[in-house]
Amino acid sequence: MKIRYLSGNRLYYAFLAGGETVIRDQAYLNKINVFPVPDADTGTNLASMMRFIAARAKAFHSPKSTLDSIADAAISGARGNSGIIFAQFLYGIAQEIKNDLRISTKAFGESVRHAVRYARSAIVHPVDGTMITLIHDWAEAVYRERQKTSDFAELLSHSLQIAQESLKETPKKLAVLRKAGVVDAGSKGFVDFLEGVVHFIKRGNIKHLLTSRSGTTEAPPVVHAHKSAIRKRYCSEALMTGTGLDVDAIRKVVSSFGESAIVAGSGEKARIHVHTDAPADLFFRLKDFGTIAEIKADDMIRQYEASHRPKSKIALVVDSACDLPRAFFYEHQIHIIPFQLTFGDTLFLDKVTITPEQFYSLLQSSPHHPQSSQPSPASVQSLFAFLASHYESVIAVTISSGLTGMYSLCLKAAESLPGTKISVIDSKHLSVTHGLILVRIVDGLRKGMSHDEIVASAGDWIAKTKLLVDIATLKYMVRGGRVSPLKGLIAGLLNLKPIISLDADGKAVADGKSFSRRSNMKKILGMVREFAGAGKVRGYAIVHARNPERAALYAEAMAGIIGAKPDFVMDLSPVIGVHNGIGVVGIALVHE
Repeated sequence: MKIRYLSGNRLYYAFLAGGETVIRDQAYLNKINVFPVPDADTGTNLASMMRFIAARAKAFHSPKSTLDSIADAAISGARGNSGIIFAQFLYGIAQEIKNDLRISTKAFGESVRHAVRYARSAIVHPVDGTMITLIHDWAEAVYRERQKTSDFAELLSHSLQIAQESLKETPKKLAVLRKAGVVDAGSKGFVDFLEGVVHFIKRGNIKHLLTSRSGTTEAPPVVHAHKSAIRKRYCSEALMTGTGLDVDAIRKVVSSFGESAIVAGSGEKARIHVHTDAPADLFFRLKDFGTIAEIKADDMIRQYEASHRPKSKIALVVDSACDLPRAFFYEHQIHIIPFQLTFGDTLFLDKVTITPEQFYSLLQSSPHHPQSSQPSPASVQSLFAFLASHYESVIAVTISSGLTGMYSLCLKAAESLPGTKISVIDSKHLSVTHGLILVRIVDGLRKGMSHDEIVASAGDWIAKTKLLVDIATLKYMVRGGRVSPLKGLIAGLLNLKPIISLDADGKAVADGKSFSRRSNMKKILGMVREFAGAGKVRGYAIVHARNPERAALYAEAMAGIIGAKPDFVMDLSPVIGVHNGIGVVGIALVHE
């Protein structure tokens, strides 16, 4: 049966069909991703965008309204070079398509041809042999055939063949692809999308497509990718919103910070992408152009190691409330989900785009008290999907569910990826105790413990971990809403210094109080002696918020009690400092 027009509904379901094909091929796309850097996440990024569109876009009678909805969702959910180029192309089609109830092959051919310039203009330095080349070749084929046939099935089938031929040419145009023995991953993703659309257009049955995919491919056994190709460490992205955004000015700023710069979108919503070593400085500059609604800064070296040089078959994930020396995360290839922090309208990623030193300086000087929030569900799902494509399984250890919703967020993200083995552990702790629990898990992996053995043992390790927090002042808890102003006032008048701990459910409880910090330290050291007397201490560590002198006093006193130096002494994570404030000292102890 010939298909002589596209309605809004038919266009919507054809797009979902193409997206489903991309999602099914994400592991292969990750495997062959070597350009512009071998960070092996092209499949994850494209699949994440397709899921976002499926969740947010709506079908309308009008094809243009449907395309507007799809394009808006694409810009909002786009990730990575290929995702943003794809999204900008969709935006271009939506801008160029006529506001008719039915789209003919002629109108479709003209709109996709004009949309190519939108996609190309978003790229600061377009490279031949990548997705933009293939999109151009496909759009030109559609344009040439638009008046030769009025049947969309014929038009799209013919243009798909042209796209497949263009895909085969990508290694001839890019030496890095030729050396690796692969085609361009972004281009392959676009061809996957077209295959799904053509399959649906011919059959007209979305249910059949979801259970039967054509054109599947097997990943090549060897991909010759090299770490030296990664010149800038962080793949940095942001979604900017506002009225009358100066996209050209934004593009100039973004391109000045690194490589692979792309700026897509409009004067109301723009998605930026760049590979840079200075994400914090980049986002600080961009805040003057509009509201930064979303940011990310993926560590591409960590991604490369996960895909090409993993040290374990099990991926480990924690949130940024876990305090350990940075070298430990690097050495053991641990992936971190950062909390978001805001000072007024300025958005930061905990430990990624703001350091503890910068955070505590702002905490003292900013008129705005910082607010903390969880990352988006889509970003967590995307990370899990990426890791699941490179590891046999994933173990995520989160901050206590009694304090935030991170555990629930990660659990839902894991459940949204059927067929993957992802376990989420509620640490029932935070900061330094969260860190020592992770150390114990890493030690278990070193000794050859399996995924299931680690998960089964975690509860016992958590129960053997103790946190004691020496609070300097309640004013930050009052400012953050954790303590009422009246209670804070009374505590201040009485000079009360609380000692905070966590109960068996991971909820904060008062473990004591004093009328001076000297008395507080004395009480805490008494609790340390009690802990040490109850069993062999496996290890301990100390964190602080701009209070190294007091941390050093604790370290010296505890070394005398336990008979060993602390595992580490370091700055407290900014996301924990939001509520505990400057001067706080946290102590973690673990029994064998």
